[in-house]
Amino acid sequence: MLKTLERVGYLSPTPIQAGLIPRALAGVDVMGQAQTGTGKTAAFLIPILERIELQGRRAGPQALVLVPTRELAVQVRDEAQRLAQGRRIRTVALYGGKPIRGQIEKLQRGVDLAVGTPGRILDHIARGTLKLQDIRFVVLDEADRMLDIGFRPDIEKILRRCPTSRQTLLLSATVPPPVERLARRYMRDPESLNFSPQNVAVETIDQYYFTVAPEKKFALLVALLKREKPKQAIIFCRTKRGTERVYQRLQRKFDSVDLIHGDLAQRVRDRAMKAFREGKVRLLVATDVVGRGIDVSGVSHIINFDIPEFCDDYVHRVGRTGRMGREGVAYTFVTPEEGSELTRIEIRINRLLERDEIKGFEATSATAPVSRDGASSSSQSASGGVAPAAAVEPPKPKPRPGQRTRRIRRAL
Repeated sequence: MLKTLERVGYLSPTPIQAGLIPRALAGVDVMGQAQTGTGKTAAFLIPILERIELQGRRAGPQALVLVPTRELAVQVRDEAQRLAQGRRIRTVALYGGKPIRGQIEKLQRGVDLAVGTPGRILDHIARGTLKLQDIRFVVLDEADRMLDIGFRPDIEKILRRCPTSRQTLLLSATVPPPVERLARRYMRDPESLNFSPQNVAVETIDQYYFTVAPEKKFALLVALLKREKPKQAIIFCRTKRGTERVYQRLQRKFDSVDLIHGDLAQRVRDRAMKAFREGKVRLLVATDVVGRGIDVSGVSHIINFDIPEFCDDYVHRVGRTGRMGREGVAYTFVTPEEGSELTRIEIRINRLLERDEIKGFEATSATAPVSRDGASSSSQSASGGVAPAAAVEPPKPKPRPGQRTRRIRRAL
């Protein structure tokens, strides 16, 4: 393992790795909290790969890793294969959107480590193609995200079927009460390791916002991309339809543009992520389907074309850049009526975003800088005069809880 780590360039552990690996090697149940981009995947894979027994052929895998998205399942599988170089450890990724037959064939040939989304894993359990009696290690990766998108019942069904003697590792960027309740119920005296800094947003990321009228957002995006010339950028939109619109317009202006959202076929999503990782795609337009857990080291810029609806989504979007201590920059487009949403984000990350401007898009009375209490400060026009009250757009009504849930599901 030490030779492999040196070969792949892991020369010194990150804080989460230094804290988690010794406890995991000791067989302790651990609940580890750390922000994205800090090496959580290797932190749980290294001790599991060290402790997997290679003698003989078993009926089922010894390690099971649950993840919220298909892309993350592929990433964890690939990282496990990279860290297992030179050892005959068999891995498989189990997720929907791909034919199940190939996954069944791999499971029948024998697997040591299985990574997958809860729904597809339950499907294999129901078919009898995934046996859990030999499970010694279970990992809940991005646990808060899995609960956010409704996987709790599936996770509990899976955990109840695993041997009670197993070791359980829970990794999460945040630990809200639902995650704590899950840990108390299904883990044995778990140790809590918190490596999240007081300031939630990564220190190496410069964070800015633009105040812009909705109809000028795309023109501002084009101007910003021409000014910044990013090495690689992810442009986040709230909805799948919005992602398609931005992508269609953007590819007329720039080369190397692609998109990814939940309605695309899995092979299309896989192809887009592969091209982006390899640097063949420079601009990726996406919904929050890639907002968590996807490690693409070349991302230099994050652009929130639509301000995220939830504060934690902002944290994880921004976490796609500045990974493993690298520098990065994030820009958020804020319409005048979205001031309160900007304020909530700043409270969450305990940091004020800096205001930026581009010539031709300076704040006017209709698109004035957003004040910190959420009101538009359009009482002062760009020339210093007092703007008429009619120039300030009234705030949009807040969606009812049911509307918000449906909108988030469509976005993903």
